[in-house]
Amino acid sequence: MKELKLTVRIDKPAGEVFEFTTNPDNTPKWIDSIVREETDTSPVKIGTIYRNWNAAEEMNEYVVTQYESPKIFQLDATHQDYKVRYTYTPISNTETELEYYEWSESGQLHSPFMQEILDKLKEVMEETVA
Repeated sequence: MKELKLTVRIDKPAGEVFEFTTNPDNTPKWIDSIVREETDTSPVKIGTIYRNWNAAEEMNEYVVTQYESPKIFQLDATHQDYKVRYTYTPISNTETELEYYEWSESGQLHSPFMQEILDKLKEVMEETVA
């Protein structure tokens, strides 16, 4: 099994971090490799399909398998052995620790997340006026 776990502390409440990171309109703001993302249902729930595209117009598709606001959000790739889980832990009423965990039971992590991506999320969120 291949896996990667990263964390970042964000100076925003857990509910706000959860809402921002699960909103497909926000994804290109903090993940540079994604230029567009959409879902097949709104509001998002277990079973929702996320589709995202990179600059080369290559599409990836994921299904929501866990969705418990503002605690946990998991996506499973629909065409490969790959999963990603976001866990939101309140540190205080105004600070959240976000844990990013991605894994593949049998394959490789083809484009693993880097700490810089979570650092950009922190920067974008902390610049946002609530």
